Amino acid sequence: MKNPIFRLDFHFTFYIVSLLSATTAVAAGYPEKPIRLVTVEAGGSSDFVTRVIALGLTEQLGKQVVVDNRGGASGLIAKETVARALPDGYTLLLDSTALWILPLMRAVPYNVLNDYAPISLTDKSPGILVVHPSVPATTVKELIALAKAKPGQYNYATGLPGSSNHLAAELFMAMTNVNFVQINYKGAGPALVGLLSGEAQVMFPSSGSVASQLKSGRLKALAVTSLQQSALTPDLPTIAASGVPGYKSESAHALFAPANTPKAIIDRLHREVVVVLARPEVQERLLNAGIESVGSSPSELTQSIKSEMAQIGKIIKAAKIKVD
Repeated sequence: MKNPIFRLDFHFTFYIVSLLSATTAVAAGYPEKPIRLVTVEAGGSSDFVTRVIALGLTEQLGKQVVVDNRGGASGLIAKETVARALPDGYTLLLDSTALWILPLMRAVPYNVLNDYAPISLTDKSPGILVVHPSVPATTVKELIALAKAKPGQYNYATGLPGSSNHLAAELFMAMTNVNFVQINYKGAGPALVGLLSGEAQVMFPSSGSVASQLKSGRLKALAVTSLQQSALTPDLPTIAASGVPGYKSESAHALFAPANTPKAIIDRLHREVVVVLARPEVQERLLNAGIESVGSSPSELTQSIKSEMAQIGKIIKAAKIKVD
């Protein structure tokens, strides 16, 4: 008598082997046509990084990687476009930390952990803790002491609610138990103007946006917001090493494919983008724009997203930050 379990196992094994063979064959010929790299509207840092990576991947893969800018509020069109795309490796997403921070502040039409296959963290941009020259502090510890001695007397400038400079300030206050008064502006540019005028005394802008003001002495830099010292500001200590252990607040970009994209294709894309990000000319181009090249494994990207969502999620909930 034939064993029905054996027959079932045999057919199941044959199915799995056939499926793996088909996936390997698809990956071996990948890519066979141009790849669409979707990002948010043109003109910002995401668009800049996307175009640098698209050019590099075009050279590495031997097929054109075409940038597809999608506008819309909060970049939701770009995010949803890739979340709903076929998982065949021909539609990718390059997005910022907004992809995983935005769901903590509003309803979004995607699930960052379920709808995307992570490929690599591509870059990061730490901010800088800066103060107006009138503030009698030259270190983070001195600023904390001043803020605690005079609670509510120092204002901090932020751009839009939920922006990187806003979240960096909220995280700093939560971890140091100090109280700055928030002055909300219509963007990072107007916030910087408010800081320069003395209307606000503290801000956490990107390093590139305040380089000239720091050089001229119109602002004072106390520390960088990354966990390790930054190549962008090698002379600045980190906030974490200046009395606030574990403090970290960085903007970043990452590369994703739709969920269920074959692992062989994800692995190929990961290898190629890491090669692109390691090129000296790419690193220099990014550094000149205030951005540090990274390159991480898919699992490292996933862990980074989960860790940041957990930490920042508590801050957002405590501060009751909501965006439209």
